[in-house]
Amino acid sequence: MENSTPKGHPKGLYLLFTTEMWERFSYYGMRAIFTLFLIKALMFDKETASGIYGSYTSLVYLTPIIGGYFADNIWGNRKSIFVGGIMMAIGQLFMFLSASVYQNQSLALILMIVGLTCLIFGNGFFKPNISTLVGQLYAETDKRKDAAYTIFYMGINLGAFIAPLLCGFLGERYDSAGEAIPGAFKWGFLCACIGMIISVITFEMRKNKVLVTPEGEPIGVVPNVQRLSADQMGEAQTGKKSKNNIYIGVLVGMILLVLLRFFVFMAEDESTIDMVNNYISSAIFAISISIPLIIITDKSLSKIEKQRIWVIFIVAFFVIFFWAAFEQAGASLTFFAAEQTNRDILGFSMPASWFNSFNAVFIVLLAPLISILWTKLAKKNLEPASPYKQAFGLLFLALGYVFIAIGVDGVEPGVKVSIIWLTGLYFIHTIGELFLSPIGLSMVNKLAPVRFASLLMGVWFLSTAAANNFAGFLSSFYPDPVLNATEVRALEKEFTTNTYKCYLVADEVKTATIADTVKVIDEKGKAVEVKFSDIKFDRLLPEVKNKEDKKTIEANAKLIQEKKIEFAKRAVNKKKSFLGIQITDLKSFFWLFVYLAGGSAVILFLLSKLLVKMMNGVK
Repeated sequence: MENSTPKGHPKGLYLLFTTEMWERFSYYGMRAIFTLFLIKALMFDKETASGIYGSYTSLVYLTPIIGGYFADNIWGNRKSIFVGGIMMAIGQLFMFLSASVYQNQSLALILMIVGLTCLIFGNGFFKPNISTLVGQLYAETDKRKDAAYTIFYMGINLGAFIAPLLCGFLGERYDSAGEAIPGAFKWGFLCACIGMIISVITFEMRKNKVLVTPEGEPIGVVPNVQRLSADQMGEAQTGKKSKNNIYIGVLVGMILLVLLRFFVFMAEDESTIDMVNNYISSAIFAISISIPLIIITDKSLSKIEKQRIWVIFIVAFFVIFFWAAFEQAGASLTFFAAEQTNRDILGFSMPASWFNSFNAVFIVLLAPLISILWTKLAKKNLEPASPYKQAFGLLFLALGYVFIAIGVDGVEPGVKVSIIWLTGLYFIHTIGELFLSPIGLSMVNKLAPVRFASLLMGVWFLSTAAANNFAGFLSSFYPDPVLNATEVRALEKEFTTNTYKCYLVADEVKTATIADTVKVIDEKGKAVEVKFSDIKFDRLLPEVKNKEDKKTIEANAKLIQEKKIEFAKRAVNKKKSFLGIQITDLKSFFWLFVYLAGGSAVILFLLSKLLVKMMNGVK
């Protein structure tokens, strides 16, 4: 059996590798400058820009459900990929046009919404279908599949690494005063558009030559449902009516849910951004329940097919915990990089955002090694089944947080730690990602019934959408030093005498580190960031009369500074809790993810034996 496995990989794999690399170049290139464009060109505040960005990235992982359904039942994989690629190229073009007329904010906003809509739906048609084609290049029993998805995954990260460097270089420009040049963002979006066009052209030029089965038959040409045998086709038709009824029920249910959320938000007087975010969370929640329900209740499914689909659903649930912890890279870990990581390298202060490229670099370096590992283990019949691999992926994620928790143990707010701790975390997380993400893509491809292949790939990506929402919630527990106005006023009162008074200057102050700043909640509930030095201890008398008064002022000023630092530490140590886990400092915050990821790893590992049995011979 060992000798029956062909050497190397089909040429089609490298076409899909290149196509996906350029598509990811387009996506990550646009994403690298998107929020800067919102703030610097369209003049949104950071809160609004963050809300738009979060809504966009969540919806990107919802639409693969639609793209998967179209490929399975209407267009086939190839046409879906082509349509998705064209839509994304058009979307990037509209982003370019939006940035070109940024002075006219209303027109720029309309063009941007059109662009984002095209990008969201284009990604839905493109992403699940190109992933599905990878598996179709191989025979069902071919042991090279996991290695193939690992190579494919390396293409994703190669594009993700290059894109911010080039698109960011073109789009993020500054004048002599250090202010961003709003008109430059269009060139970054145009670069992303060109990347998407290259992706489509590359795919269309080579698809007919290399996208074939081991027997030489073309793949992805017809809808997956047409690849069924006569018996399977009859089974599919049997459950068609019941499936349509479920779709109608789900549609009605989602409309009612949206209406309910709307009236609740109106009653609570929620902000627009909160309303949008909660709408998206509601949609993800509804779809996360409804789509699996639609699939698993299809009467055409055999007992074995249902068991295999349940494996996909169960593992997808645990994957939510993986990505919720992993995606802290764009949230709390970025805060940590900016505030408490020493980024000075040979006199150069590395931007905190550059840490986001570390994962892509490690993927490119480690993916070939992991691919070789799976191939060698497969030849010796020692390769673990997919659920075990993904349990190990969660375990590596937990170990990454253990590593950084050690680095911040006993570290006071504002004290910067070595770059080695955050770098080490990303290195360990990358190993975990390679154990989980490409293996998951391969697992879905191997377990999904042909007629549901792309739809179930969309379900897999849906777990990432849910995880992104969860990641934002967990990031809110990041221990940020915040003083309550009442405490500040108490401090003022404590050191107010007939001669001296301590008071707060709440003017806007631009600062960079927690060591020099503190956030104060004023009486209106607004967070104001001020320097410690702006909480002043001063004389009410116009002048110092003698040296003794001067010494008294200096002594009390020193005492006030100590009090301010004490308040800052006390604010950091205010207790927060999640599921009974007390979060008082950075160490306990990082241990929260150790518990979530580590606990998920243990449970998934214990379930793996049962899951392997439910896979009915598929490894």
